[in-house]
Amino acid sequence: MSQPAIVVDSVSKNFRLYHERNRYIKAAILRGRRAKYEEFWALDDVSFEVEHGSTLGIIGSNGSGKSTMLKCLTGIYRPDKGKVSINGNIAALLELGAGFHPELSGRENVYLNAAILGLSKKDAERQFDSIVEFAGLERFIDTAVKNYSSGMVIRLGFSVAAHVEPEILLIDEVLTVGDQSFQRKSSEKIEQFRREGRTIVVVSHGLGAVQQLCKEVVWLEKGRMKMRGPAAEVIAAYTGESYVQHTAKDADLRERWGTEEARIDSVLLTDMSGQAIERVETNAAMRVTTRVTAQMPLRAPVIKIYISKLDGTIVWSTTSQRANSSLGNIPESVTATIDIPHLPLLEGTYYISVACTDATGTTEYDHCQNWVRFDVHQNDLFEEGLVAVPSSWSIERHAK
Repeated sequence: MSQPAIVVDSVSKNFRLYHERNRYIKAAILRGRRAKYEEFWALDDVSFEVEHGSTLGIIGSNGSGKSTMLKCLTGIYRPDKGKVSINGNIAALLELGAGFHPELSGRENVYLNAAILGLSKKDAERQFDSIVEFAGLERFIDTAVKNYSSGMVIRLGFSVAAHVEPEILLIDEVLTVGDQSFQRKSSEKIEQFRREGRTIVVVSHGLGAVQQLCKEVVWLEKGRMKMRGPAAEVIAAYTGESYVQHTAKDADLRERWGTEEARIDSVLLTDMSGQAIERVETNAAMRVTTRVTAQMPLRAPVIKIYISKLDGTIVWSTTSQRANSSLGNIPESVTATIDIPHLPLLEGTYYISVACTDATGTTEYDHCQNWVRFDVHQNDLFEEGLVAVPSSWSIERHAK
C-alpha cells in the first residue's frame, strides 16, 4: 500500500510576539532583562493525510493558521512539534513573483525562478516558450522585471510555477489575484492539474472555488482543526458559524431613521416555502416579507427594498409601486411580500435595507438600513463580479 502524498502528524508551530524589543546591546544591559514577549501557537496539534490524486481545501478565518500550515508543508517553516512528510515532487504557489530579481530581465528571471522551484536548466529551456506564451509577455520578456506592472509579475510567476509539473501542488489564494482574465486562465490550469490526477491543496477565502476544486475540506480555527469532511458539509458548517459570529457586528451596522409616522415591525428573508434562510445559492429563489404598522392613517405609502454590499454599494432596489395593486390607504398595518424567483448575485455577503415612504419617496416614515444580512454561495467558478448574467458560448473552428 502506497504512502499518502502528505502526512501531517500532530503539527504545532509557535511564534514569539514581542511587546518590546532591545534594539541595541546597550539597552539590554541597562534594562538588565530580556524583552518581554508572549507565545502564540499559530498551529496546535493538527493532523491529517492527503492521498495521491486527491484535492484538499483548507478554510478558516484570518489568523486561523491556513498560510502557516502551507509554509510548514513547503518547508519554509519547521514545526516546533510534530512532523510533516511529503511523498512526491512539490511546487507551491504562495507568493507569486517571490524570488524574482528586479534588475534582471523576464527571461533571466524565468530560469532563476525555475531553478528555485526545482526545474533543471534543460527542462526550463524546453518549457520556456510555453511559459512566456502562457504569461502573455512575449513582447516584454527581455525587459527588466523592475519595469513590469504587478499584474505582469504575477502572470510570469504563476506561469513558471505551473510549468514545473509537480506531483503535489500547494495553492494559497492564487485564484483571487490578478485581473479577471488571469484568474480564469489560472483556474483552468489548476482544473487541468486536478483532472490529471495531481495532488492539490488549496487555501482560499473563495468558498465557491474551494467547493468546485476540492472533494474534502479541513476547517482550521485558532490554529486547531475544527472539522474535516466532504467539501459541501464543512463549508456549510463554516459559513453557518461565521454568520453567528458576525451577528453582533451586524447589529452595529444597522441604522434607523424616519418621521415615525409608520414603523417597520419586521423584515424576514425566507425561501419560497417560508423557511427562514441566511444563505442562498446564486440564481436560487428567495422571498422578503415586510410588516409595517402605521402610527396614523397614511395615504398610499410605498415600501422600498434595497440589496447592497457592506461598503454601501446598492446592487439592486425596487419599490412596491411595481406591484399590480398598491398598498392603498393603511389605517393600521400591512404586510408586503416580494418574491425573487432567480437571485442573480454572485458569491459574497449582502445586506437588505427596507424603507417605508410617502408616494413621492421624499418623506421617509421609517428606514431600516442593513437590517438583514445574507450570504450568497456560488457554484460556478468561472463567473466573477456582482451578478450572474445569463449567457451561452458557441465555438466555430476555422481551417488554416
